[in-house]
Amino acid sequence: QVQLVESGGGLVQAGGSLRLSCAASGRTFSTYAMGWFRQTPAKEREFVAAISWNGVITYYTDSVRGRFTISRDNAKNTVYLQMNSLKPEDTALYYCAGKNTADLYGVYVHTHNYNYWGQGTQVTVSS
Repeated sequence: QVQLVESGGGLVQAGGSLRLSCAASGRTFSTYAMGWFRQTPAKEREFVAAISWNGVITYYTDSVRGRFTISRDNAKNTVYLQMNSLKPEDTALYYCAGKNTADLYGVYVHTHNYNYWGQGTQVTVSS
């Protein structure tokens, strides 16, 4: 069982940066593939980025590729989302998610792939 707690959200001007963190409890974090998703009141929860549990493979949705970077520190049980060149359309509630898997290199893009979710952290980008 893993519990996930996001932090690092806030209000930033367009073009600015934020770094989200997701702290996980549990001793098996290193065997969890992790992902970041986001949601606004007008849209369903959408995939943003994913990382394999060995940290080797990453994958991004097209709208953030080149601006966002997902990473993880298994020694600290934490996954990060570095967000640069933020745009107003990045405004959303950001969730991290975890999936217990035996696949070292697996990355997952669908909400139903994930077993565990955090409560979310709000990111607001002003124009």
